[in-house]
Amino acid sequence: MANQPLAYFDDLRERNVLEIKKLKDQGKKVVGTYCAFTPKELIIAAGAIPVSLCGTRQEPIPEAEKILPRNLCPLIKSSFGFAITGSCPYFYFADLLIAETTCDGKIKMYELLREYKPMHILNLPPTSLGEDAFAYWYNEILKAKERLEREFAVEITTAKLQEAIRLVNEERRALLEFHRLNRHDPAPLSGLDLLKVLWAKGFTPDIAAGTAVIRQVTLAVKEQMARGVSAAPPGSPRILLTGCPVGLGSEKVIKLVEAGGGVVVCLESCSGIKALEPLVDEEGDPLQAIAAKYLQVPCPCLTPNRGRLELLERLIKEYRVDGVIDLIWQACHTYNIESYSIKKLVQEKAGLPFLPIETDYSTSDLQQLKVRIDAFLEMIK
Repeated sequence: MANQPLAYFDDLRERNVLEIKKLKDQGKKVVGTYCAFTPKELIIAAGAIPVSLCGTRQEPIPEAEKILPRNLCPLIKSSFGFAITGSCPYFYFADLLIAETTCDGKIKMYELLREYKPMHILNLPPTSLGEDAFAYWYNEILKAKERLEREFAVEITTAKLQEAIRLVNEERRALLEFHRLNRHDPAPLSGLDLLKVLWAKGFTPDIAAGTAVIRQVTLAVKEQMARGVSAAPPGSPRILLTGCPVGLGSEKVIKLVEAGGGVVVCLESCSGIKALEPLVDEEGDPLQAIAAKYLQVPCPCLTPNRGRLELLERLIKEYRVDGVIDLIWQACHTYNIESYSIKKLVQEKAGLPFLPIETDYSTSDLQQLKVRIDAFLEMIK
């Protein structure tokens, strides 16, 4: 069933391009980001606008493959393709790029991106555990703060950081409340509904106004729930989607699940709920609090990655999940290897059906995926 309250988000990315152009003309700075490890709070405290530059569409990949290897993650190729073709207005408007050392493919791609834009690299520790890892990461956060101050000739004060923390925490609270509507059975939101709203946070120049809209939409959906409106009929298989990040343009697995009679009730990836929890501590030293929050992102690039297993175990219970699909973009070795541990958790500990899917952004395998997903859903029914 179409969800009318969400119509506001249909072309939000395109509309916000015009808003960012207007702000750029007024002297506002823009910082492009590629991962959940980059603290939005630092960028906002520097008086700049954070925008997400992760490529989630197939169109620019052929151009990227003229430079990058074909057997590379489609997210990396799409991101690079948008940059070199000039087809992403958000990349065009960016005054600085902030990227992280999450995987080998991204690290080497960033070397090439330096030819197009000024770039700052956040060097992640190999683990999130222990005092040494935190001290190392805190120093990286401090260096990013200093780079922003030099680049934009500003001072990032404690007061500015505290205000940015409160602002972004409010956005996270609103997005969490929206996502958690799907704890209800039957689910009021489809997976595409969830994605549409969660994805919009990467392209919203006015975070406070965006947060207000999310709260309004949440209230409207609650009113629909009170009238018995749902995204799928009662008894539809409730699916949790984990794995690599998904964006608008690369949502084919979500569409196939919901065309087959299931409903994706939870998006665990860093384009979903993973990056929203926990909030940044609003007490004490703000840089320490920012470092502590972002080092807790349960990404497979950190080892051991117990946080992802703990998060999945909790979400499976909270969202009353019937099955789990692990989406892995081709050539993403970190997620692909970790899929073995996710399978053990889902099948042996949670006792649920599990389906790993390795694919790319193209439509070449749609029929094959449809057969596998339909069989998976039929097994649940």
